[in-house]
Amino acid sequence: MKNLQIKTFAEYKKAYQKSTENPEAFWDEIASTFTWKKKWDKTLEWDFRKPEVKWFQGGKLNITENCLDRHLEEQGNKTAIIWEPNDPDEESRYISYRQLFVKVSRFANVLKNNGIKKGDKVCLYMPMIPELAIAMLACARIGAVHSIVFAGFSSSAIASRINDSGCKLLITANEVYRGSKRVNLKDICDEALENTPSIETVIVYRRTVEPTSMKEGRDKFWFDELQKVDKDCAAEEMDAEDMLFILYTSGSTGKPKGMVHTTGGYMVGTTYTFENVFQLEKNDVYWCTADIGWITGHSYIIYGPLAAGATTVMFEGIPSYPDYGRFWEICDKLNVTHFYTAPTAIRALAKQSLKFVEQHDLSSLKVLGSVGEPINEEAWHWYNDNIGKGNCPVVDTWWQTETGAIMISPVAGITPTRPTFATLPLPGVQPALMDENGKEITNLHEKAEGRLAIKFPWPSIARTIYGNHQRYKEVYFSAYENMYFTGDGSYRDATGNYRITGRVDDVVIVSGHNLGTATIENAIDEHQNVVECAVVGFPHDVKGNALYAYVILYDDVEPTEKLESEIKKLVSDTVGPIAKPDKIQFVSGLPKTRSGKIMRRILRKIASNDTDNLGDTSTLLNPEIIDEIMQEAKR
Repeated sequence: MKNLQIKTFAEYKKAYQKSTENPEAFWDEIASTFTWKKKWDKTLEWDFRKPEVKWFQGGKLNITENCLDRHLEEQGNKTAIIWEPNDPDEESRYISYRQLFVKVSRFANVLKNNGIKKGDKVCLYMPMIPELAIAMLACARIGAVHSIVFAGFSSSAIASRINDSGCKLLITANEVYRGSKRVNLKDICDEALENTPSIETVIVYRRTVEPTSMKEGRDKFWFDELQKVDKDCAAEEMDAEDMLFILYTSGSTGKPKGMVHTTGGYMVGTTYTFENVFQLEKNDVYWCTADIGWITGHSYIIYGPLAAGATTVMFEGIPSYPDYGRFWEICDKLNVTHFYTAPTAIRALAKQSLKFVEQHDLSSLKVLGSVGEPINEEAWHWYNDNIGKGNCPVVDTWWQTETGAIMISPVAGITPTRPTFATLPLPGVQPALMDENGKEITNLHEKAEGRLAIKFPWPSIARTIYGNHQRYKEVYFSAYENMYFTGDGSYRDATGNYRITGRVDDVVIVSGHNLGTATIENAIDEHQNVVECAVVGFPHDVKGNALYAYVILYDDVEPTEKLESEIKKLVSDTVGPIAKPDKIQFVSGLPKTRSGKIMRRILRKIASNDTDNLGDTSTLLNPEIIDEIMQEAKR
């Protein structure tokens, strides 16, 4: 494969200029370095007003041939995946490209043997084990669409995602290790399956030796199914615009959005950005600490690294088990060269004694990455000074589930970095900073702040929200004419560097996870004693943001600690433990405009203890409620 890497800042500027002056020719050249069964007829067709985007039309390929088959001749024996278990006393697993190819082909036959064919939807609810990677690649091998659900979500969250996409088959594990806890995933799935009529078969990987409840005729063990098939499975021919996966992300209103990513453009975008942002060399070991249940895991644990022929690490555990040195122990043990994690993890580890860092040799590290939310300056410096020892460029990457791949980021060791700044857009990305009147701020040599939009398509953009293209249009393309609106605010300095300032809608990023407040509010409202509620984010030293719930109870109900616990448990059971509010304040009312809209801006300021300037409250129907909420918040 032709090397796609930019090697100097002059090369970056040249590539960026070409990508904006002639995007089709730029991406044409990059896409040509991949393995295609048939070259495309048309590079790009788009109209953000519809919205419609098509890349590499008429091109035929299979993404797994690019992640596996094409590496076999020259580096079949190279390690593709290093799996590091939750328990440091359990053995690591090293899987070569050739071994992974065989495992994926064999499990693809298991899927076919269970009636799965091209276009069918398959739900995966699994721990961070190699079998998760094998299962998702096996889906792609036969043209089935995978929908991965983070294994920390509740049964109702699984059920809603399965029902929205109409999955035929569910793949899970009996249990998962998470630190010192063991969680029974199969029990959670069984509860979900009471309300998922589309599921015909469940395949269960036995992660532990504990007895597992199995429903006859529906549930089958992974190993039993492997015995029924051989290891040869030809890759299904896919159109570049055929669906590769659906991944659900929280919406600011209503149910989660099933973002649809397609085969050709997603492959080209993730691989190109992986190779350039991280600048890996032949024998490097790359570790992204994310969960594959999120887009970061899809793009930068599996598809991007494997398509680039890299060695990628999968970690089952958590950074604090068995102690806060676990990340650094693994970096030392595996000679990790590239380390990519979230600011929330950095902040949590920065709070611990430096002895957890100092007892491990981190001299193998070359590049550090940050993902999931804007990194604060204190965390950036701790990361740079104590983990990188001042010798590793920090790539602070900005992108989204919807973008599929990194959009704004330094190119490691090449782009001049600035703490807390994602710096410059990658080639092929054309950002626009919009002012409060919806006009683009075009002067790149003046400091400016506004809302971040993108004015030209890139290959890995999500094509739609599954089953609801109108919602896709309303959420992402209605704010600005013929532009994609990111939902994020941004600051741009006089040299063109971007710093993301956070969400401008009702999505809160908690520990790197996008949580739609509407979903959490719906869960709280289900409690029999709750009249109404509002959930906002507030700054948190470790999580970045935490959740603050203002809850109105019926007149005859007394607020108690027991009631508070019930509400938190309801959120945990309905949405997942990560969505539990850190604080619940019982209030008699909420600040509302005359049209009945809750003024969340004020609630955010109270939750953040930033009440010196509440801004304009003239449109409120009940301004007196603000003082009441503020007084109660101080108690």
